Amino acid sequence: MSQTGTSTPTDAELEVLKCFWRDGDLSSREVHDRIVVQMDWTPSTTRTVLERMRTKALVSRRNVHGVAVYSQTRPKVEVLTGLMRRFSALLDMDETLPAAAFTGSQLLNDADIAELEALLNAPRKTEAGDGNG
Repeated sequence: MSQTGTSTPTDAELEVLKCFWRDGDLSSREVHDRIVVQMDWTPSTTRTVLERMRTKALVSRRNVHGVAVYSQTRPKVEVLTGLMRRFSALLDMDETLPAAAFTGSQLLNDADIAELEALLNAPRKTEAGDGNG
């Protein structure tokens, strides 16, 4: 029972999300061209991953002049907050990792880091349904 915001992206899906974080909305071909060197995927593999990400509500798809164009559905800071909280829980940490650890990231600017810090320090929503991910 996957709902928006509860699916944790795989490492491969994070590589794809980084394309959207850098460049905005993209077609499957554009995503493929950006990740082919790192991932060594065929175009059909890229499409399959994008469709799985769509099922997980990580991206959405719309047609633009007959071309399927994908968009991220969750802001990068929200995705990163979930990953950081999960990692902190995995390590049985009483507190989450500080967002300042990402200073110098090519994907996060100062505003992103400040937003990430605010989200990490905000009270958590009830996570009762997250146990099967």
